[in-house]
Amino acid sequence: MTRLVLTSLLVTVFSASLVSASEITGPVVSVLDGDTIEVLHNTRAERIRLNGIDCPERGQAYGNKAKQAASVLVFGKYVIVRPHGKDKYGRTLADVLLPDGTNVNHKLVEDGWCWWYQFYAPGNRELEKLEKSARKAKKGLWGDPVHVPPWEWRKRTR
Repeated sequence: MTRLVLTSLLVTVFSASLVSASEITGPVVSVLDGDTIEVLHNTRAERIRLNGIDCPERGQAYGNKAKQAASVLVFGKYVIVRPHGKDKYGRTLADVLLPDGTNVNHKLVEDGWCWWYQFYAPGNRELEKLEKSARKAKKGLWGDPVHVPPWEWRKRTR
């Protein structure tokens, strides 16, 4: 029985270390736009694309405000990056958490600075709920009667 408990304990500890080993922690050294940041990791800046959200682009209405909102939340702060993979540009797709547990991806949607990116996060009910709430409360960009999703704006300008 003791051997079984010890084996179970070792498996649990080993599994937990595998999960946390994939996380990246470090200070945010750059905010490129509302949904892309750089985190210092192993002496180099790792580009992180916030998973499941899409903020207005630079040059688009609310693009600068979305970048400012992201900067206030994360610039110069230590964050925990929970990767989901890479995008077609080689950026790490991730949820980004502050030390107090705040999910930055969620906070930007909650405050009305970006869209829930349904194409890349189709089953994310939390982001869906947060966007609906921000729209209803007319927070951030939702206070403006005209708002063009970034994916449509990119198609028009490229």
